[in-house]
Amino acid sequence: MTDLTTPDDCTAKQTLHPLEFVVEHLIRSANAISKTNRLALNDALNATLSQDVSSTINVPPADNSAVDGYALKREDWLEGKPLLVSQRIPAGSVASSLEAGTVARIFTGASIPQGADCVVMQENTKVLVNERVIILQRPTLHDNIRPLGQDIKQGNTLLKKGQSLSPQRLGLAASIGLSHISTICSPRVAILSTGDELIEPGQPCNPGKIYNSNRYLLNGLLQSLGMEVIDLGVIEDKLDSTVQALEKASACADVILTTGGASVGEEDYIQCAIKQLGSIDFWRVAIKPGKPFMFGRVGETPVLGLPGNPGAVFVTFLMLARPFLLSMQGCSEIKVSPYSMPLGFDIRNPGKRREFLRVRIDANGVLQRHPNQSSGMLSSTSWAEGLAVIHEHSQPQAGDMVDYFPLTSLINKPSS
Repeated sequence: MTDLTTPDDCTAKQTLHPLEFVVEHLIRSANAISKTNRLALNDALNATLSQDVSSTINVPPADNSAVDGYALKREDWLEGKPLLVSQRIPAGSVASSLEAGTVARIFTGASIPQGADCVVMQENTKVLVNERVIILQRPTLHDNIRPLGQDIKQGNTLLKKGQSLSPQRLGLAASIGLSHISTICSPRVAILSTGDELIEPGQPCNPGKIYNSNRYLLNGLLQSLGMEVIDLGVIEDKLDSTVQALEKASACADVILTTGGASVGEEDYIQCAIKQLGSIDFWRVAIKPGKPFMFGRVGETPVLGLPGNPGAVFVTFLMLARPFLLSMQGCSEIKVSPYSMPLGFDIRNPGKRREFLRVRIDANGVLQRHPNQSSGMLSSTSWAEGLAVIHEHSQPQAGDMVDYFPLTSLINKPSS
């Protein structure tokens, strides 16, 4: 695209790209996975439907009782008149036609016998010793009867292509008798980290080293979206090592996700390696944290280059990588609508980039920010309940309304 320019060399700078423009470009650039598979319901949580699902049955399949009580024909009721209990109908049994002038003892979920048109709950009856019962109040026609198809009508479309399979949708599929369901195969996402300073948890943390938190942060975020993760570990801070790792990733994955090394430092090799193997669509986005986000391709495999600082990884994944990955997965709902919430603090200086502050809602119902908003701080993402959006060149004050994204709506797959 001509309006998304890339630097001519590995250290050149370029303009900051607006967030909305970048997100739209990412969504347009995402080629949806076409391969499908058929999964057992217990294996399909968070998978994306590859086709509409319609019901071949009515649910419930017959009129049934909503209470424990007695089924009768309303016109047979007379005040104080004992009625013979002619049959007993537990749930799961097949009822006989109701004999005229009698009642049927019935239990919740049991089918209504032919000839009955109402059910009286047992609390409104007086049971006599001779298999008879007195209905203590005049029944109402169709009272306490759940009609055939009240929940689901035969032929109705219940689930739509592109919806993700939440627990409740899996239950809905089971309620119409499905044991398996057709889904879109999850994108294979290769993740790799750059930085000679990175070591794995469990190893001694010698001077100059830090633990690789991004690896586990990304793995969890990807799994929460139902992605298949291919973990390729840490790349040496060398150009040839970076090229080899990207070649390996492109051969085994549908998309590559990198952390660190995408900026213009002397030890940052991601951009140069990608240019040797493919192309870069854009680099640098007008957001804070996360400015050095990059998007390109190694051959035909898309690459999302995230910053190295974990706070920036968290924000860029949720705001940029997430819509791209969900588009690849064929999800029908990608974007999350923010809430409007009042700030509990002042913004002192307007910024040139859109800022995503790690916040939570206090006892007064206003947003409070974590005291350390550094892109290198991961503890703030654990403390936070959401992200408050401070738009470019704006300076909202305490009490002003701002956009607010709950983290649960960003980390989990969309339910609509």
